[in-house]
Amino acid sequence: MRKLLAVAAACLSLGMSGGALAGDRHAQSLPGWEAVGRLNISGKYMCTGALIAPNLVLTAAHCMFDARTGQRIRAQSIRFEAGLDGRQAKAARMAAKAVIHPDYVHRLKGQAQLGHDIAVLRLDRPISSSHIKPFSMSARASQGDAVDVLSYSYTNATRPNREVGCEVLSRQTRTLVMTCRVEFGASGAPVLYVQPGRPPKIISVISSKAAMGQQRVSIGTTLDSKLQHMMRSAI
Repeated sequence: MRKLLAVAAACLSLGMSGGALAGDRHAQSLPGWEAVGRLNISGKYMCTGALIAPNLVLTAAHCMFDARTGQRIRAQSIRFEAGLDGRQAKAARMAAKAVIHPDYVHRLKGQAQLGHDIAVLRLDRPISSSHIKPFSMSARASQGDAVDVLSYSYTNATRPNREVGCEVLSRQTRTLVMTCRVEFGASGAPVLYVQPGRPPKIISVISSKAAMGQQRVSIGTTLDSKLQHMMRSAI
């Protein structure tokens, strides 16, 4: 495989009152899209997260650190806005606790860590499954698979964008390299395996943008066995 050069973590400071309203109408055609939401982080930054239990959200570990200082962000300053579509969310909750992958080491400068870049947030109150159904997860992801990504970004801060049918170029032990185009703010977005007639399943979490030769790619963190322990620790 050609040398992979990570160029930027996809989490960027963003004035939360701004952002484009244009969004991708494809997003609403994805069953269960409302389980994806924007993370409003201290009113200064944004990432994307996905509901994986009524009170748990899966996102990227680097979203739990201040982009300028590298300091850990208080979980209680993070607001999860599920199914945000315009100015209205289907449900909104504050985070109460954050659990970061035990092998993740945050780096303020230099090349972003590839792998282990996942975190689980516990919400202060559950979101009823009759209102929004959490995503299930799967460890399956192979080279050549077609996947979707549903995310918020600085260009679509209040409406979700859906990348449909991008390709898994490579699977490493802890990462996926994909053709999905992601923008700043998409960190933590779910990478979804979609089969007709079946609910989408999360197979990875967006970690960073990168370049492989002249090709722009995205890097996702795979879901390993420690995720279940993280979920238990969050509760």
